[in-house]
Amino acid sequence: MASAPLTPDFYHYDWDPLAAADLHGEFVHLRWTDGTELAAHGWWLRENVVAEGAVDPTTREGTLDPATFHTELAVTGAAVGTDGALELCWSDGFAGRVHPGWLRHVADQRHQVNAWLPAPEPWTGADLPEPPTFDGAAVLTDDRVLGEWLDALVRRGIGRLENLPATEETVLAVAGRVGVPRATNFGLDFPVKAEILANDQNSTANTTLRLGPHTDLPTREVPPGYQFLHCIENTVAGGWSRMTDGAAVARHLETHEPDTYEALTTLRWIFFNRSREHDHRWSGPLLDGGRDGVPLTIRAFYPVRAFPDMDEREVPRAYRAAKRFNELCADERFQIGYPFRPGDLVGFDNRRVLHGRDAFESGAGRRYLRGCYVDRDEILSRLRVLRRRAQEPSSPRSTT
Repeated sequence: MASAPLTPDFYHYDWDPLAAADLHGEFVHLRWTDGTELAAHGWWLRENVVAEGAVDPTTREGTLDPATFHTELAVTGAAVGTDGALELCWSDGFAGRVHPGWLRHVADQRHQVNAWLPAPEPWTGADLPEPPTFDGAAVLTDDRVLGEWLDALVRRGIGRLENLPATEETVLAVAGRVGVPRATNFGLDFPVKAEILANDQNSTANTTLRLGPHTDLPTREVPPGYQFLHCIENTVAGGWSRMTDGAAVARHLETHEPDTYEALTTLRWIFFNRSREHDHRWSGPLLDGGRDGVPLTIRAFYPVRAFPDMDEREVPRAYRAAKRFNELCADERFQIGYPFRPGDLVGFDNRRVLHGRDAFESGAGRRYLRGCYVDRDEILSRLRVLRRRAQEPSSPRSTT
């Protein structure tokens, strides 16, 4: 039996032998014994043969520039090998073998963007009275618990960790278990505390004021995907954190208040961060995307929603729609609240879940959180890897 062909990635695929391979014009029609079929274009197959002149065996990345394809390049032979692999040859004399299990995962749609991810589940206060909670100490060392927490972050948009060290380094240590933190004008990580000197405040977060439901950095073309907030100290009266699933509010509006929903999804505002040292601006609707595979991005931070970017005739209904959206986001039907305890870290989808806090008393205790941002891509990548690895054999994968 010939050696198993390498796959154009670094995952394990069960060996699922092909039953048939037939040429149909520019496509090779593949079939497995259970009747599953896949029509694979000849050029796409050429791009995915791991061999010199197609996919680099070291990086597993393609090396073919499409401009180099001859217009008449075609598969001239397709057969199932004795071991069930796909054996191919092309009109330019190139030949190669393709792993049938890798092909099968494409036929089964396991290559799609969301194939290894849980579907988002919108929630209300009745569905989720408090954040899904996990052992933070275990998340720092145990990939299984890390995967459970990340699953909650994607599925519910929120997940809390307990029992973490109440130190300034912890938030980046947790972020490092996921991927690369995203630096912003606030730095790689940032403090949230009212003791910052008044002339050095760069956010209303560093006050004792109530913060209504909002998402961070709508001033950016792509706002940070997730935010982690870690409590180091909290001895103040008040200051409870508030969370609302914006996806649930959007679904409610689309179903029950379509005119408001239309205004929120089409009328644009300019968001401007009003900083002495930075001038980030972006124009978009309060409910941005959320259809055709584009993740929902809620742009809802009223301190930086600076200018209507619409025909003046639309401004009155744009304001009324914004008012209605924030009313619902603060409604107890949709909002949950909880105190921050030292050692707690709450991660949440910054483009879906609106966060806020109650006002708290100045000078009567100390409230010190430390936060950082992690892009959505990092969360999803880490969760995919953990889920795939959980399904792989425990023995090392052969590279032959």
